[in-house]
Amino acid sequence: MPNANNDSLTQSSTNELSHVQRRAVSELLRVSPVADDLARRFQEAGFTLALVGGSVRDALLGRLGNDLDFTTDARPQDVLKIVRPWADSVWEVGIAFGTVGCRKADFDIEVTTYRSEAYDRTSRKPEVSYGDSIEEDLVRRDFTVNAMAVALPEKEFIDPHGGLEDLAARVLRTPGTPEESFSDDPLRMMRAARFAAQLDFEVAPEVVTAMTEMSGRLEIVSAERVRDELNKLILSDHPRKGLRLLVDTGLAALVLPELPALRLERDEHHRHKDVYEHTLIVLEQAIALEAPRDQPGGGPDLVLRLAALLHDIGKPRTRRFEKDGRVSFHHHEVVGAKMTKSRMTKLKYSNELVKDVSKLVELHLRFHGYGTGEWTDSAVRRYVRDAGPLLERLHKLTRSDCTTRNKRKANALSRAYDGLEERIAKLQEQEELDAIRPDLDGNQIMEILGVGPGPQIGKAYKHMLELRLENGPMSHDEAVAALREWWAAQG
Repeated sequence: MPNANNDSLTQSSTNELSHVQRRAVSELLRVSPVADDLARRFQEAGFTLALVGGSVRDALLGRLGNDLDFTTDARPQDVLKIVRPWADSVWEVGIAFGTVGCRKADFDIEVTTYRSEAYDRTSRKPEVSYGDSIEEDLVRRDFTVNAMAVALPEKEFIDPHGGLEDLAARVLRTPGTPEESFSDDPLRMMRAARFAAQLDFEVAPEVVTAMTEMSGRLEIVSAERVRDELNKLILSDHPRKGLRLLVDTGLAALVLPELPALRLERDEHHRHKDVYEHTLIVLEQAIALEAPRDQPGGGPDLVLRLAALLHDIGKPRTRRFEKDGRVSFHHHEVVGAKMTKSRMTKLKYSNELVKDVSKLVELHLRFHGYGTGEWTDSAVRRYVRDAGPLLERLHKLTRSDCTTRNKRKANALSRAYDGLEERIAKLQEQEELDAIRPDLDGNQIMEILGVGPGPQIGKAYKHMLELRLENGPMSHDEAVAALREWWAAQG
């Protein structure tokens, strides 16, 4: 007798596949003019061409953009001969790995020769060898959902590893065994976490097991490649999912050891919150405060997200059990800023990004000295001055850092920060806080004191800046009098 539940599941899966396939047809029709034109040129030259990998996956998901990936049996030099007369521009950055890039109209295109690549046990660079069939090319790809192709111009769908079914089931599997796949390219373990975060897919149990057992293999991959994958994960729609996978498999211990270190042992009375869970919630709350993608400067903000992820990494090193039973983390923001700088430097982030994220980590507790609003105007000015161009991000990070379940406390903190932002806005309107400078510039100071450039002028400038922060704007005569008074006191 047929099983009604199984029939229902089969029908549901079939419906999902047909929906997926309809979306793919629509997407492929959109890119067809440029793709078919290019395919005919390869065909006339005696070669084959197929849309492949992420492009096919995204077409099936209804999210194909203008970046198109193709694979071919033509060798790179033959690819160059075909695309040069056709494309608007051509680049050869990846030609050593069999990839030729070009731009045609609004499309950025990469054409890669069938290939297989693998690491030896000590190398950080893959050894590339070319293949002769698309099946050989697809089996070396990272996951089944990326191992599908559409042969052009005839539009033949090629899926030897069940990628379409895995796509419908929203699961990540490898074409061959995960052990072979991760041995060939250990960075694929990072990609598993990244795709889980980007696509909101589950990772197959056997893949998770291999990631856990082989995590140490990631050590042979360069810091730059690891960083790039981490960025894509953090900038995804579901970073928490990918970060959890990195922590649970042990990969985070190599990539970002400060994150699993946040899973502090809690004392028996639970006198402090789970810092790891708190951090993941802060990250999600910070993401919710980002401006929409369609607004100027909107969309995922790497600086804000990294700051949210790293803001409490100084806590394990500063945790103290006080005599009254409380748990303290004194100066964890200062320690955390130094740790952030060290970790981001090791991951080869740019100096500017390191500086910005470290600064936000250092400042993230500053607001908690605001209390019920007793800050002086001077303190507000210093808050704005210290944050500088990071002020809007600091607003978002500070608001995100409230994860208490006590609604009364959460509302009180929110109102207090509303009050601080209102005071900042009022002072900015009155005093141009965004560009706080002394009321006298360096040239004026030298002219008034009759002294040339040197350390004394620097000290005078700093003194006048402190007066500006403390008292607000002064008239020119008041500033001159204050400068002369300071100068007289210098002897």
